[in-house]
Amino acid sequence: MSDAVGLKPGTILGEEAKPPFAVLPDPATLFQNRSARLTALAPGHELDPYLRFLALLTRAQHEIQTHLPPPTLPPFERIGQALAHGMPPISHALYEPDDTALGTVKRFLARLASVELPSESAGAVQTLLVAPREELRRLASTVLKDAEPASDVASRVLALAALQVEFTRMAALLNDGDLKLVANGACPVCGSAPVTSAVVGWAKAHNTRFCSCSLCGTMWNVVRVTCLLCNSTDGLSYRAIDGNPDTVKAETCEKCGSYVKILYQVKDPALDPVADDVATLGLDMLLMRDGWKRGGHNPFLLGY
Repeated sequence: MSDAVGLKPGTILGEEAKPPFAVLPDPATLFQNRSARLTALAPGHELDPYLRFLALLTRAQHEIQTHLPPPTLPPFERIGQALAHGMPPISHALYEPDDTALGTVKRFLARLASVELPSESAGAVQTLLVAPREELRRLASTVLKDAEPASDVASRVLALAALQVEFTRMAALLNDGDLKLVANGACPVCGSAPVTSAVVGWAKAHNTRFCSCSLCGTMWNVVRVTCLLCNSTDGLSYRAIDGNPDTVKAETCEKCGSYVKILYQVKDPALDPVADDVATLGLDMLLMRDGWKRGGHNPFLLGY
């Protein structure tokens, strides 16, 4: 595993890039593109079965949106108060799943019940489909508040995947110009942690970094060579596995002993924050073996 130090902020032909602060997700394409990326990554990969499973799951996330009712945002006054005080307007920690959100969960489970899944996942789907509504509500509320269950990881992953759909749909209804920084490592929409960050190649944002929310899919700009977890600008290094493409690295921080992966979409636009995080699990294993703590949150890598 190699490491490199010292990256420069983005420039375009010698001029400093001026990126937007936040980019809201597009529910119509986010999960469809993610499923396509997972499908492309699977052949010949050591995680082939799991990547194919996630491709099915993310395809279901995309397909269920066709007949879903519009999402329900928090009251306008509450959103305004949150923004005025530098808080996320749809805080995952304060959100209580309503009937619309639970309907999304149910539709997602019903869609998965119609496809062939691994036995553990299929069992979890069937169990949740027949669960009382209040039990499903408690599960959804629990996973949103980051309460770690002692077991039943499969049910937790399924609930989070369904809630990704609902939070993505809610986020898309906001005005990106209203959003403000909550913290480098917190989504300005829902307050969730990033799954990864990415150096992008967009017009007017070339070679700048955006974090990707692990829940609602919002992206927000954070200055490069800054730890997303403790904000340190010293003791950072960039590690990758020798012989692998240099498009995915880990930004490690000596101050807090943690890391978050960084994707170089400026080199490969096909990279997806969730899919390529899973596909580079080998990098996580090497880093954790050396004592580094994983800082990115990915519902599909619970336990790492």
